[in-house]
Amino acid sequence: MPLISMTGFADARGAHGGLRWRWEAKSVNGRGLDVRFRAPIGFDGLEAGARTLAAERFKRGSLQLALTVAAEEGGRGFRIDPAALADAVRLAKRIAEETGLAPARVDGLLALKGVVVQEENAALDDEARLARDTAMLASLADAFDFLRAARTTEGSKLEAILLGQIGDVERLTGEGRALAAQQPFILRDRILAQLKELLAPGSSLSEERLAQEVALLASRADLREELDRLTAHCQEARALIAGKEPAGRKLDFLAQEFNREANTLCSKSSDIQLTHVGLALKAVIDQFREQVQNVE
Repeated sequence: MPLISMTGFADARGAHGGLRWRWEAKSVNGRGLDVRFRAPIGFDGLEAGARTLAAERFKRGSLQLALTVAAEEGGRGFRIDPAALADAVRLAKRIAEETGLAPARVDGLLALKGVVVQEENAALDDEARLARDTAMLASLADAFDFLRAARTTEGSKLEAILLGQIGDVERLTGEGRALAAQQPFILRDRILAQLKELLAPGSSLSEERLAQEVALLASRADLREELDRLTAHCQEARALIAGKEPAGRKLDFLAQEFNREANTLCSKSSDIQLTHVGLALKAVIDQFREQVQNVE
């Protein structure tokens, strides 16, 4: 199963009973599944169904849904709400008397929200409204399917990028392993040089303290555990990407583990070349983590 991105856009159109509409669905990355619904007045009842359709298709992502509706030519058109218009007229008169401003124009009053009502919404009985909502949700399901396809296409691109970055981590780990194998010899020469200074005539350094320092340096030279864990993390990352379950959260956690091992490698390095490898690892891992943020 290919990776699925959390980024995508899709739309779908529909028509029913003198209405035509368009759904727009936009998705970006998010910690969980967050659906934001926006629709004209009278269509708020679609939100519950929209959330159910989204949960059936997506596990993570911040979804923004927008519905626009218009009457078809020959449709029922619009009517004026007398009560809303009367309230608007009274308010306009009061404002004109109190401020001395010119009275409100008719076009301004009609533009107020709720004064002009789409007749289709007002006249529908329960059965007709159910039929309309069912048709709208069916087209929303199409939009979600298109969005799912767009996210899958984007996920395939992400998968190629992530696999390339994992390959870079594996290559750098191999370079680090070769350099780490030389660290004991580098440290041995360094210790021998320091011993000559420490054991010079007049030195007060005890043999016990000397043994402690040698043991400390030897432990710092051993990077096998960190390098082995980096290799294991690469194998785990490939397995997650090839798996059937959404891998975004686990890959994000794995990126943190990658970074922890790279930090330890840098801190234990006693060779400038090995340090450069550790810094290169950190750079690739940071890029890996940025890409993982978009994986469902």
